[in-house]
Amino acid sequence: MGICLSCEYAEKLESDENIVYVVEEGGLNSDEDGARRIASLYSQQGKKGPNQDTAILCQGYGMEEGVLCGVFDGHGRSGHVVSRMVRDYLPSLLLSERNAILLASEGYMYSDSDDTSSINDDDSPVSSPDMFDEWKEACINAFRAMDKELKHQNNFDCTFSGTTAVSIIKQGKDLIIANLGDSRAIMGAISEDGHLEAIQLTTDLKPNLPKEAERIRKSNGRIFALRDEPNIQRVWLPDENYPGLAMARSFGDFQLKHYGVISVPEVSYRRLTNRDQFIILASDGVWDVLSNKEVVSIVWSVGSKEKASKAVVEAAVRAWKCKYPSSRIDDCSAACLFLQDTSTVNKC
Repeated sequence: MGICLSCEYAEKLESDENIVYVVEEGGLNSDEDGARRIASLYSQQGKKGPNQDTAILCQGYGMEEGVLCGVFDGHGRSGHVVSRMVRDYLPSLLLSERNAILLASEGYMYSDSDDTSSINDDDSPVSSPDMFDEWKEACINAFRAMDKELKHQNNFDCTFSGTTAVSIIKQGKDLIIANLGDSRAIMGAISEDGHLEAIQLTTDLKPNLPKEAERIRKSNGRIFALRDEPNIQRVWLPDENYPGLAMARSFGDFQLKHYGVISVPEVSYRRLTNRDQFIILASDGVWDVLSNKEVVSIVWSVGSKEKASKAVVEAAVRAWKCKYPSSRIDDCSAACLFLQDTSTVNKC
């Protein structure tokens, strides 16, 4: 069962700089007006043990109208602890790294003048190459620092536990996407001919990708699929059929960091236009059973924003029961960030 944000599993945190919503189980209450206007978060425990998924929304992030949104999918014995620690610390690490880069660049001070939302050319390329380069460097540095922090923890073991992280940072019309692992971000946009289309913003960083496989094998890691899971390539130790990690990049998993698994995110940029309607971040429990097009259609058809992510998760749970009736349902989490100022998702 989903549990609302007001229950003990999730909380709303406020500081002088921004408002932060975190979700571990269930979703945002309908009375959370600040988040409701721009986002919807929902998480539901599967049948494999504790819910190792979590999600976060930070408003006022980096600038008054800035937003950070992320979904984290833990795995292994301590996966639920790792995903929550990354959720809690990564946003501040990103801002710290970003500010350090700005201070080091010829005394340039970050201000609201960095907001390029006043540029009207919706088809323009990257509005500020320097801005993206700075955020990309900040993401890489922050992910490295986060992984180092996990390694130094004494109260839980990350040897064979870790988490994915898919996150977006919105600064005006500038969108920075940072991805680690096999969670995914997609966008719902209106095409030139007026149809709703699904645009995948991230690549699922799994061991079957040629560039990922090459790096792992060069580091003496092994990649193969189990007989009863022929379509799922996994990473194994050189001389032992363990642990079978189904992703090529992650936080934690330190034993496999010796064999090609890395914590370097794939960072990309998109200039938002008026055609872009919403962004959906979700853990692989959703993408294992629903296509990009199906998820976009679900969000578009929901009558109110606050119900969008719950509708996606519930559709994924139904699909698991239908497609894999003998399998244990995975944890399913989704975060929907709405880009247009409308009271409902679909007014058609």
